[in-house]
Amino acid sequence: MTSGHSKRFAADSNVILSAVIGKAALRIFLQPEIELITTQFNFDEVLEYLPRLASRYHLDETSLSLQLRMLPLRVFSEKHYKIQFPKAGKLLQERDSDDAHLAALALAENVPVWSNDKDFEKLPFSVYTTARLLRIFEGKKS
Repeated sequence: MTSGHSKRFAADSNVILSAVIGKAALRIFLQPEIELITTQFNFDEVLEYLPRLASRYHLDETSLSLQLRMLPLRVFSEKHYKIQFPKAGKLLQERDSDDAHLAALALAENVPVWSNDKDFEKLPFSVYTTARLLRIFEGKKS
């Protein structure tokens, strides 16, 4: 692993969904040296979207649900990060307010966010896309 990069990341719903359907994000979840965390809010959002993904990609919803539960992902309740929620909400006030949960967790845990969502750009923590993490963890030039 490239030195200077975090070993913990707060995973957004979009990358979790991507991993569940077997896209490139799954390769990040399979990296043994990192820990991936998310919020209960994001986890519930993923559950909400599973039926649509199953239909769109002609996949079995039960299989997708099992794949989600098998991902090495630590889920935090809002209680864990609620002290950071007002700050996160203010940072994202002009953007998607649903992202405040993950931003608050990132602030509370002092970890970067892993997301392909542009709403996280220019915030006071690092944001990594799937492509960037793949370059880092799979040893390609970043």
